[in-house]
Amino acid sequence: MEIDVVIEDDRWVDHDLRTLADKAGEGVRLALALSAEWEVCIMACNDARIADLNAEFREKPTPTNVLSWPSEERGAEIDGDEPLAPEGPDPELGDIAISYETCAREAQESEVLFEDHVTHLLIHGILHLLGYDHIRDQDATLMETLETKILGKMGIADPYRETTG
Repeated sequence: MEIDVVIEDDRWVDHDLRTLADKAGEGVRLALALSAEWEVCIMACNDARIADLNAEFREKPTPTNVLSWPSEERGAEIDGDEPLAPEGPDPELGDIAISYETCAREAQESEVLFEDHVTHLLIHGILHLLGYDHIRDQDATLMETLETKILGKMGIADPYRETTG
């Protein structure tokens, strides 16, 4: 999977987002047995930028961790079914925006490594580009199970696990 990373906030440079993005893309590609021809563009920004995008595209004028714009609709019609597989000839899956401040805050609150949290969110965003979603219950279970499987193969803990104490 070819991933183009556009850095709008220099704080991302210290965390080698390119490597994290490549790792996330390859994890998704292998888990779903996709060919390497697919392309994704990731914009690494800050809370102000992602809040503007969230307001423009979702009418929610607040920061969020990650946003995604699939190149085409691939979602399953029936709750819990697999989304439609991407087809050519256009290899672009879509675009993702990810916010530094929100990711840093969430990682700290969850007591997980920043890089692990970002990897999870990039996988999450790429899966959205592939038609996975979490609005309906069975779709959410399907998506979260796949995320957990991919992360587990990378040695990253289940982000949906219940924590005690």
